[in-house]
Amino acid sequence: GKRTIYSDLNLALPKGKVYGLLGKNGVGKTTLIKILMGFLRPSGGECRVLGDLSHALGPATRRKVGLLFEGHLAYEFMTIERIEKFYAPFYPDWDGSVYWGLVERLNLPKSHRIGDMSEGQRSQVTLGLIMAQKPEIFILDDYSMGLDAGYRRLFLDFMAEYLDGSDRTVLLTSHVIQDMERFVDEVVFIERGGHMLKTSLKRFSQEFRRYLLPRNGRTACPGKNGVLKNVEEHPDHWEIFSFSGRDEVAGSLRDQGLDPDGLSQEPMNLEDAFIGYTGRY
Repeated sequence: GKRTIYSDLNLALPKGKVYGLLGKNGVGKTTLIKILMGFLRPSGGECRVLGDLSHALGPATRRKVGLLFEGHLAYEFMTIERIEKFYAPFYPDWDGSVYWGLVERLNLPKSHRIGDMSEGQRSQVTLGLIMAQKPEIFILDDYSMGLDAGYRRLFLDFMAEYLDGSDRTVLLTSHVIQDMERFVDEVVFIERGGHMLKTSLKRFSQEFRRYLLPRNGRTACPGKNGVLKNVEEHPDHWEIFSFSGRDEVAGSLRDQGLDPDGLSQEPMNLEDAFIGYTGRY
């Protein structure tokens, strides 16, 4: 209809890296996944996956994409053994040893039904099925859904081991930002309307900064501008987020008629930086 999800969104993901797709709820991360997989067709421009238009992917291209979409879904009426036999014929490069190498760690009989598993156990079956396809691209939409910390770590450890030394590409989304720090090479921040920042995780961590400015009787709140990416208001101070150094931030405050006295740079983890970049609300 009249609602625009993206406008002038331009993004290219070269092969061989792990990309984290980040953004607040509602900015269109899952919409982008649906476009990539051809479930939705863009109203303008084009989207290509391995050279094919995403809404017209042929079977040969689809076989090269390992998709985890909206949870760890599998045919619940099937058993551990039956589901592997069902999937294998669709993929010419199927490697059953990859599937069994992962699933056998569950210590469950091959006759165990998928529907009788916990969410964490199903995640291992699903990951095993995806990895056995030997895809060139992994698209993992909210892989952490329903998983506790142990299973999330297991999921990422297996994936990291599988990717080691390969030129496979991964695009993932997750609401658990801390996982990104140990797994992702580059981050893609998407904001409402399609504004985007793509950068290496290392560069973002080094260049994006958090400052505290005590209120000390001040009443006027600093405003966002070309220097101040975001400002969060607290009872006794403001949090200011910027890619600029302290002197430039202080100068921006002065330009707004605010005294920068007491401005200090403070450390932050990736979750702090994500909230600082996108805003809390």
